[in-house]
Amino acid sequence: MKLPIVISSSQALRNSKNGYRMSSLDPTLITFLFYIFAMIAIGLMAYRATSNFSDYILGGRRLGSFVTALSAGASDMSGWLLMGLPGAIYLSGLSEMWIAIGLIIGAWLNWLLVAGRLRVHTEVQNNALTLPDYFSNRFNDQKKILRIVSAFVILIFFAIYCASGMVAGARLFESMFGISYSTALWISAVATISYVFIGGFLAVSWTDTIQAGLMIFALLLTPLVVILSFSDLSQISIALDAARPHATDVLGNLSFVAIISLLAWGLGYFGQPHILVRFMAADSVTSIPNARRIGMTWMILCLGGAVAAGFFGIAYFQQHPELAAVVNANPETVFMELTKILFNPWVAGIVLAAILAAVMSTLSCQLLVCSSTLTEDFYKAFLRKNASQKELVWVGRLMVLAIALLAIYMAGNPESKVLGLVAYAWAGFGAAFGPLIILSLFWKRMTLNGALAGMVVGAVMVIVWKNVWGDTGLYEIVPGFICSLIAIVVVSLMGKAPSKDVTDRFEQADQLYKDSV
Repeated sequence: MKLPIVISSSQALRNSKNGYRMSSLDPTLITFLFYIFAMIAIGLMAYRATSNFSDYILGGRRLGSFVTALSAGASDMSGWLLMGLPGAIYLSGLSEMWIAIGLIIGAWLNWLLVAGRLRVHTEVQNNALTLPDYFSNRFNDQKKILRIVSAFVILIFFAIYCASGMVAGARLFESMFGISYSTALWISAVATISYVFIGGFLAVSWTDTIQAGLMIFALLLTPLVVILSFSDLSQISIALDAARPHATDVLGNLSFVAIISLLAWGLGYFGQPHILVRFMAADSVTSIPNARRIGMTWMILCLGGAVAAGFFGIAYFQQHPELAAVVNANPETVFMELTKILFNPWVAGIVLAAILAAVMSTLSCQLLVCSSTLTEDFYKAFLRKNASQKELVWVGRLMVLAIALLAIYMAGNPESKVLGLVAYAWAGFGAAFGPLIILSLFWKRMTLNGALAGMVVGAVMVIVWKNVWGDTGLYEIVPGFICSLIAIVVVSLMGKAPSKDVTDRFEQADQLYKDSV
């Protein structure tokens, strides 16, 4: 007996031959639209709960452990989780799962070492609302050089990130509804911008929680349904051997350098502003351990589901070569194609909305971080020091709009070269901010010049390594992270020790953290 969510193979074939065209009353379209309007409604609810700028960019630091965990997870896992990773597994087999292992280790260490400490330190450092604000207060940066450089790094990398999110959303709408790329770009952009603009951080966090639920539903259900489409497990094994004889080989043909490079993705976690800001927004340090357990469980299940979808997809399309044309042309569509083929339109709508959710959750966080950086670290710091809370909230909203329009412009041409930079934007953040964040929370002897040197060396090393020594095969975050770490330690020790005021605040925060755990 077939599950009601699975459609017949003849229907699957018809879907494949006819393309996945939708009528105005198609269930998938209805599900999609319902999802988008629900997100905007949440934005309106958050608007009513937003009274000042702290509310708008950090939710007034009152997120519980559940929302903190799922919001951090959803903001991290973009469309890559549902498209890029299953595609890589489909193409190369289980040897690509090293990246998932690296990410799990990195995320766990980030929760364990950074989350609680950053929550306390940002509050002690004059209630810092953004990372540049925290750096500036932590090192008593009177000239605001650190604030400007860090804000500049954030804006450069996030403008590129936002553009890639816009493209991913547009591609989904384009393929689903058969509309032009430019129309799809504006529809997906307006859907995301609207709730970030209206509701700020609370809207982003609440929607992230729902989006995280959608993502785990889709990623656990899809591989299960693929397995159930076979009469027994031995068929899967036979199909895997026929399609990719080495699909189950975890090491594959990978060299030691390749494995290190894949695992090194985990280092990026320590420096991602859109993830770190979630830790800053937690209601207290005591909620962090519970958030860590929830967040890591969610992440492991999602990554496992993504790997399984790509892996069992190999067997499915070996059995049904007549349906494999799209996937063979672009392996990253494996998850979307399995969804279209195996589910009825109502369930397909929910599962495909999960891909949009992955894109929207990350894009919304990035828009908000850019907005808060421009408002707090440029507008308030240099132009209007005495600006009212209401004024700052509205400036924040206008900045969301401005950055979104820039991202739409950059994404206007999906073949634009700027989108190629996204490959190392993760490495850029990880190397520029990762060592800086870790040492600022653990080492009180660290100085302002050390922080500045580490940030610049990390970012520059990533770019230089990518363009000069990229053919070595070593992921650029490894040399970037190591060089940044060395630069911070060497420059800090060469310079004068920090003032008593700086070390006192560090010790106060450190003691508060130890007392609360």
